Amino acid sequence: MSTSATDAAQRVARCFREDAGRTVATLSRALGDIASAEDALQEAYLAALERWPRSGFPANPSAWILTTARNRAIDRLRRERVGREKLRRLAALEIPPAPRDVFEGDAMTAIPDDRLSLIFACCHPALGIEARIALTLRTLAGLTVEEIADAFLVPHATMAQRLVRVKRKIRESVIPFDVPPAERLVERLDDVCTVLYLIFNEGYSASAGDRLIRRELCDDAIRLGRVLATLMPQEPEVMGLLALMLYHDSRRDARVASDGSMVTLVDQDRSTWDRAKIVEANALLEAAYRHRAPGPYQLQAAISYAHASAPTASAVDWHSIAALYAHLERMTPSPVVALNRAVAIGYADGPAAGLAALDALPQDALADYHLYHVARADALARLGRTAEARAAYQAALTGTLNAAERAYLRSKVAGTRETTVTEETQ
Repeated sequence: MSTSATDAAQRVARCFREDAGRTVATLSRALGDIASAEDALQEAYLAALERWPRSGFPANPSAWILTTARNRAIDRLRRERVGREKLRRLAALEIPPAPRDVFEGDAMTAIPDDRLSLIFACCHPALGIEARIALTLRTLAGLTVEEIADAFLVPHATMAQRLVRVKRKIRESVIPFDVPPAERLVERLDDVCTVLYLIFNEGYSASAGDRLIRRELCDDAIRLGRVLATLMPQEPEVMGLLALMLYHDSRRDARVASDGSMVTLVDQDRSTWDRAKIVEANALLEAAYRHRAPGPYQLQAAISYAHASAPTASAVDWHSIAALYAHLERMTPSPVVALNRAVAIGYADGPAAGLAALDALPQDALADYHLYHVARADALARLGRTAEARAAYQAALTGTLNAAERAYLRSKVAGTRETTVTEETQ
């Protein structure tokens, strides 16, 4: 591929990342069918890849894509000789000078951000909770099926089937993409918070690819979190979610060394943490506490506060963190929360206690989760059981597709191998 063709492909790809979710949602509202909207969008981007390098990039790429996708959807409906009402709605769809003007009506104007309003729209209560969250991550956040499956700790094929089923249900049941009235937004708030946090998590620790951190996803989730906090200023869990993301994000530059390698929390240079974000998060968490309605995000933010407030890694209050995870596990039990609690026990009470807690976890739920094997490997290494630690690091290595994580785990495998050889020669 020539340099110009490569540049064009990169610009089209960037346009796709920024606008695909918005465009699919807009078309889906007119078509009542996500699959058809996605097909039309794919055809539009294929056309862009073919035409833009020759004719030049349009002044408003988003509008060009929406126009082309709409026309492709209209052509397909005409060929199929169905959907007169859909044809009418598609033909009447206005192509705006800026993306915000796509949406019309009072429902959307209740939320001062197009992407956030569409997340509320996709979190429809007629769909199962996991299905609507997965659908929103795929449609609006642009996460791959594999990334979503990893977030839910399910096989990739299982998640693909779930997404197919939910799209079929939307089409057959004619579920609308409408935002509820302002007074009923709270009914979908839990799902919306989950979507934002999963977007942030994929950005903070990318499940695949060359980068450990996908900064654009972190930034987008935090931006939407701030909009949500402004929209719903009396919701303590929204404050807790935003505080949690800010605490994590304050450390992101310290998580990657100059050579691109991963730096674990205990080895990070805390002087490089973003103090402004920590201060903002502290204020949010304090405001949330005043409501006296603790929730999962506030508890997780409190755990992050324990890390952020410690001057050194050795000064972290792991007993308090373990207690907070125990509270969180009672509130929202999950294998990942239990795993984090076991890790905290290992630092609070020693690696033997941590390993015992790890080995007591349900193996079927965590067998394919690489961070479970990393936790076991770290505990085993601290106990001097290097051969077992090496095997655990190798198990973790098979469970991640992220290049930075794989490089880190390969170094740990090599380190335990060298330790074993040294021990055997003494």
